[in-house]
Amino acid sequence: MKAADFIYHRAHSIDEALRLLVDYDGTARILAGGQSLVPMLNMRLLRPAALIDINGLEELSRIEVRGSETVLGGLVRHVTVETSSLVAERLPLLARMIRHVADRQVRNRGTIGGSLVQADPTGEMPLGCLVLGARVRVISNGKAREIPMQDFYEGSYAAAIAPDEILVEIIFPRHPIHHAFRELNRRHNDFAVLSIAIVGDRDEEGRWSNVRIGLGGVHDTPIIVEEAGAHLDGSLLDDSDIAAAAEAAGRAISPPSDMRASEEYRRHLVSVHVPRLLREFRTSASPSSLN
Repeated sequence: MKAADFIYHRAHSIDEALRLLVDYDGTARILAGGQSLVPMLNMRLLRPAALIDINGLEELSRIEVRGSETVLGGLVRHVTVETSSLVAERLPLLARMIRHVADRQVRNRGTIGGSLVQADPTGEMPLGCLVLGARVRVISNGKAREIPMQDFYEGSYAAAIAPDEILVEIIFPRHPIHHAFRELNRRHNDFAVLSIAIVGDRDEEGRWSNVRIGLGGVHDTPIIVEEAGAHLDGSLLDDSDIAAAAEAAGRAISPPSDMRASEEYRRHLVSVHVPRLLREFRTSASPSSLN
């Protein structure tokens, strides 16, 4: 199929893009990487009156350090996240997860902002940004606001961004010292059946803090298992703690049944792989592994 007719605009500034969004009164869409948008246009799942191309806006492609925070522009491409030494140093979980995003062609064009706005519940970047406690900065004509990632999704493929807003930045706080990630899918680079991301800090006595366990593919949005993190904070992450965290993860999810996996199978995967990854997380942070 071909896309329905639309008007194409190439914005030369953020202000111009915002004015165009107002002019079209909610019937225009922003074109960034286009890796999700263009297929949806071709299948006529979307029929916008206009596309506003922001690819020339270099100010949205920057990676910056602001004190303890790391800031990625909304137009930063996946390949940049994958190859940036700054991202590897300051956001190692994100650098690890990005290699699981689709394939090389998609990563060369896709953007982190576009991935977040697409709001795919199986997407790696929504999960990674959620686990790392990021917040997104969006602007409209005359105002700006910051939205914590835990408040950014209203449901599957439904981001809390208004039709006249543009996502311009993703702001990350200090990255916890330790991280772990695992993704399961039917074949390489397919949509995830289950993704698990874990971060946390460990003191010299072996006690854990700031533990966050995120799950993707098992709910209508990526989720943080708050109960598990609260239980693990202050713990030694022993086997009983891990078992309790896995049970909490099982209670937190509401998996779909689809062509990739049934609800029952996704629940089984969570019960098996959450404790496995937590044990790997514990081992990787042990003093012997850090020497």
